[in-house]
Amino acid sequence: MADLSGKVVMITGARGNLGSAAARAFAAQGARLVLIDRNPGDCDTLAASLAVESHPDAGDLSDPASVDAILARAAGRFGGIDVLIHTVGGYAAGQPVHESGVEVLEQMFNLNVRPVYVTAGRVAAHMTARGQGGRIVIIAAKSGLKGQKNAAAYTASKAAVIRIVESMSLELRDMGINVNSILPSIIDTARNRQDMPNADFAKWVSPEQIADTLVYLASDAASAIHGASIEVSGRS
Repeated sequence: MADLSGKVVMITGARGNLGSAAARAFAAQGARLVLIDRNPGDCDTLAASLAVESHPDAGDLSDPASVDAILARAAGRFGGIDVLIHTVGGYAAGQPVHESGVEVLEQMFNLNVRPVYVTAGRVAAHMTARGQGGRIVIIAAKSGLKGQKNAAAYTASKAAVIRIVESMSLELRDMGINVNSILPSIIDTARNRQDMPNADFAKWVSPEQIADTLVYLASDAASAIHGASIEVSGRS
């Protein structure tokens, strides 16, 4: 694994299954962490459990002013952000397009697309102002590669995330900022096991496996990778 000693890594959705696995993986590589979730106090326990300097914070990742405030507090503590790991997102489906209203479409784009556009955009502005390069890695989904029955809003939102990543990569690569995404399939979590009790869990990808790929993409070993959408999906 890469040595990320001293690097400042901002992880959104840090209290979740994937976010907390990412926090542990980056802590193991010596990174300093900015742990973000929705509510104040959400990440306090996680931060206290890690053997690295960690700064828990909270805010609305769909609001540019809120993200700027998070970045200002992080810069006050650590000087700046070297890596953004964005894990926030959600899933909703169940009806074909012709039987559903626009509510699910708005929900998926507000949850999956706007926070990526806002958070990655504001972090990129912070990185370009610093002039020291950086890494931005977004969790998208394998479902963003093609449509699925009864999940048009979800798959469209994840496809939009992939296009944002590709566009930002072209905009930022000559400034030393790598922008990439990871496309999981079904992640092996307690909630997913409860929702799909008859599935073969051994085929699913674990949060720790995804976190290992996040660490790689944040490292110098991945300096030549720009605009990639990397499937990390186990055997599912």
